[in-house]
Amino acid sequence: MTDPLDTAPLPPDAVARLRALDVCAVSDALDTLGLPGATTGLAPMWPSPGTVAGRVRTVRAAPRTSAGPATHIASPAVAAARPDDVIVIDNHGRTDVSCWGGLLAEAAVAAGIAGVVVDGACRDVPECADLGLPLFAGAAVPVSARGRIVQEDMDVPVRIRGVRVSSGDLVAADRNGVVFVPAAHAGRVIALAERIAAREAAMSGAVRAGRSIVDVMHDSQFPTVTAEEIP
Repeated sequence: MTDPLDTAPLPPDAVARLRALDVCAVSDALDTLGLPGATTGLAPMWPSPGTVAGRVRTVRAAPRTSAGPATHIASPAVAAARPDDVIVIDNHGRTDVSCWGGLLAEAAVAAGIAGVVVDGACRDVPECADLGLPLFAGAAVPVSARGRIVQEDMDVPVRIRGVRVSSGDLVAADRNGVVFVPAAHAGRVIALAERIAAREAAMSGAVRAGRSIVDVMHDSQFPTVTAEEIP
């Protein structure tokens, strides 16, 4: 079976370039290009440094409806993952039960996974922090998934806070939140975000040099970066 991450049309340096940006610049680039991708309500469960970035590998959770053995949420995705992958779990925003915990985190770190995003709740946050595994979610709860929810599918399109996300897309996350970048638009989004970041750095330098914030914020001094500048 073909891994969807092998067929995603990504620039070869996309993850490294995305990791060098902050999430706000990426969100602004998506806005400028008229693309969805920025989410609300997802936050770091511990203050991991810098920007977490990688290729998405999706997991879809669902309530358990039958007795007998079932696939534990995210375990097949973690087993299939490669370095720089980010596990993205769609539990439909549920915050009454966890779908990520310490044993999964141990396996994720061993696989070189860059981080985890949960549209729902997680647990074992201190263990993730001790392991250095960045974890973003809607909430932390102590309630186990066992007997409550199971993995319905993986590497299928999901919706995270209303944003359609597929395996092979890119994700960036920091203390500002989480944004997704469609694989087909990754090159343009990253290039535009880099220009936006450079503009803001120049504006910041001008403020530190003593220029009035009124002048600095005026577009005539530092023209807004537009979509037309990116081929």
